[in-house]
Parts: sequence; structure tokens; C-alpha cells
Amino acid sequence: MNAPVDDLEASRAPLLDHLIELRRRLFYSLATVFVAVIVTYVFSRDIFAILVQPLLKAGQTKIVTIGVFDGFFVQLKIALFAALMISFPVIANQLWGFVAPGLYRQEKRVLLPFLIATPVLFAMGASMAYFVAVPAALHFLLSFQGNLGGVHQEALTSVASYLDFIMQFLFGFGIAFLMPVVLMIVERAGLVTRKQLVAARRYAIVGCFALALVLAPPDAGSMIMLAVPLVLLYELALIAIWFSERGRKKAEMTDLVES
Repeated sequence: MNAPVDDLEASRAPLLDHLIELRRRLFYSLATVFVAVIVTYVFSRDIFAILVQPLLKAGQTKIVTIGVFDGFFVQLKIALFAALMISFPVIANQLWGFVAPGLYRQEKRVLLPFLIATPVLFAMGASMAYFVAVPAALHFLLSFQGNLGGVHQEALTSVASYLDFIMQFLFGFGIAFLMPVVLMIVERAGLVTRKQLVAARRYAIVGCFALALVLAPPDAGSMIMLAVPLVLLYELALIAIWFSERGRKKAEMTDLVES
């Protein structure tokens, strides 16, 4: 009698078929981004009006354009930034559609929640940057203007530099908040264990502050605002891994009883 064929064996395909499938999914992803860029470029000034609100609340009512092409490139960068955010669900779905046939059923159940949690955690990090970290950083950085020996120092922020500033915050905080997903995937891959992560807690705390120093602009307040949530997210990842281990042990016990 023929041996039963599992999900992974049933999904095997020649290399050329995989390449064709990859090309098709890349085309859909790029086409989605391209269409989104066209739409978001039309609304790029409205999007920038939202991004500039922390600067306005910090008391800065004037922003300048220095380079001749700065206005155009800023709007294009905003459009691309917004298009990537809007297109992420489609890109993630295409990535999942390409990877899923090569996974066992149990691996699919493990990775799918991570895929769903990724945009949520990124949005949480970006929101914290927009509503908390950016206003605090602007309040600190703009405090250096004023009277200097009879000369009035005024902070005139350029459109391009401010956009780079706030995008660094949004991406930095958003990516940093993905740490629990990364740790759980690494643990599920068997590269580390929960005991090793617990034993390395003190080094992880130092690493969180070092990462915050790299991702956040160079002021102590911004670094602390990013480092503290990173430490809490590390602890949250340890708790989630503990629950995951319990679930795997229960599943193993159930399989043993059924067999």
C-alpha cells in the first residue's frame, strides 16, 4: 500500500513553478504599491498636514523649502511612505500565499498569528512615536532657540529635514515594536529557548537601550521613551513564549493519548 502523503509532500512543485509563482506574487505586490503611490500622491499634502501637527503643537508655525526640488521629492516620499503602509496587507497576503504551501499544518497555525500581529505592533509603535515621542523630542530640540548674546536664534525647519525626522521616529518605533514577533519566531525555529532568553534578560535590557540609542534621535528623553517599551515588550514575548510552550506540550500529550 502507498504511504500517506502529508501536506508538505502534496504541495511540492518543480523549481520553475516556484519561480513563476514568485514572479506572479511580486507583480501583484508591486502593482498594488504603484497604484497606491498614485492615489497617495494626490493626497500627499493632506498626509503631510497630519504629519506636521506635532511641529505645530510644539509652537513652530513656519516651515521652509530649501532645495528647488525639495517640494516635489517630499511629496513623492510621503506618497511612497503612505503607499507602503496601505499596501502592507496585500504584500503580506502575497508573501503568505507563496510561503504557506511549503509549511506543515502546525507551522501554518504558528506563523499566521505572527503575520496578523505584525501590522498591529508596527501601528502601535508608530502611534506612540507620533503622539508621545515626537512632541517630546520637538519640545526639547526647539528649546535651543531664543536670545543668544543679543542675537535672536530662530529654528527654521526645512520640509525635507522634518519629514526625515518624523519618518525616522515612525519607522524606528514601529520596527522596534516588532521585537516580540521576532523573538517568538526565533524560538519556534529552535535557535533559542525560553530559558536562554530569561537568562539573557540583563543583556537584553542593555540591548534595548542600545537599540533605542540607534533608532531614536540623540536625546535622552526619546531614547528612554523607546527603551522602556522595548524592555516591556521583551517581557511580553517571554510570557507569550511560555503560553506557546504550554500549548505545544498539551498538543504533544494529546497526540500521545490518541496514538
